[in-house]
Amino acid sequence: MTQRAHLIVFANEKGGTGKSTTAVHVAVALAAQGRRVAAIDLDTRQRTFVRYLENRTATARREGAELATPRFEVFDPEKDANILGRIDALSEDAEFVIVDTPGRDDAYAMKAVTRADTLVTPINDSFIDLDLIGQVDPDTYRIKRPSFYAEIVWDARKVRAKTDGGTVDWVVLRNRLQHLEAKNMRRVGQAVDELSRRVGFRVIPGLGERVIYRELFPKGLTLLDLGAIKEVGLSHVAARQELREMVSGLQLPEPPDLFNRPAVPVAASA
Repeated sequence: MTQRAHLIVFANEKGGTGKSTTAVHVAVALAAQGRRVAAIDLDTRQRTFVRYLENRTATARREGAELATPRFEVFDPEKDANILGRIDALSEDAEFVIVDTPGRDDAYAMKAVTRADTLVTPINDSFIDLDLIGQVDPDTYRIKRPSFYAEIVWDARKVRAKTDGGTVDWVVLRNRLQHLEAKNMRRVGQAVDELSRRVGFRVIPGLGERVIYRELFPKGLTLLDLGAIKEVGLSHVAARQELREMVSGLQLPEPPDLFNRPAVPVAASA
């Protein structure tokens, strides 16, 4: 019997949290290790995830380079509204299926969450983003109660348990962490940790606030393609270490050991 692919769903009903960038980096990281990865973008309007990988495919073709890239597609509910069926189809020849969801309330996204093995919710390191999953007391900065989204995820996890007895490993990613310790950063961290104990998710550091992530998008490159970056500075090395720690923190089956391997070079333009 073929083992079902491990489903990783990146979901957050708030936009601007680095969700698609994080999803792309995880997908490429797994593909670079030689794992069979398939991905589907549920955001039929912005399509940031797929646009990133389309740029990557174009760069590989233009430069004659070998860039590890997962299979990917955009979900089209007008052709086939059965999102779970599409996930099953992608799972047939994949070890991992990655789903990137819109930064808004979306029925198809929540269906995907009910099937997830790993649910990743990126948030920016601020009380504005934290409000998505927990309400904070304005005086003490303590968590008053879980927010609506946390309750939705809780219900989705119960559906998963009733369906096949499986569990959803919910991971909250603290993206855009500041590199200098600040009082607000400590307060956000304490509130997130408190909420994690009450709601039942894990907290791991995500990707920092670095210009490099935005610069890589037009070519579809990631930090694993350091050989393609003309000037490799210490900040790029530090960013790559962030990615390494993030992927490790997800605790996926058979964690990849790709970070000790040389980066895949991209040939210089003619």
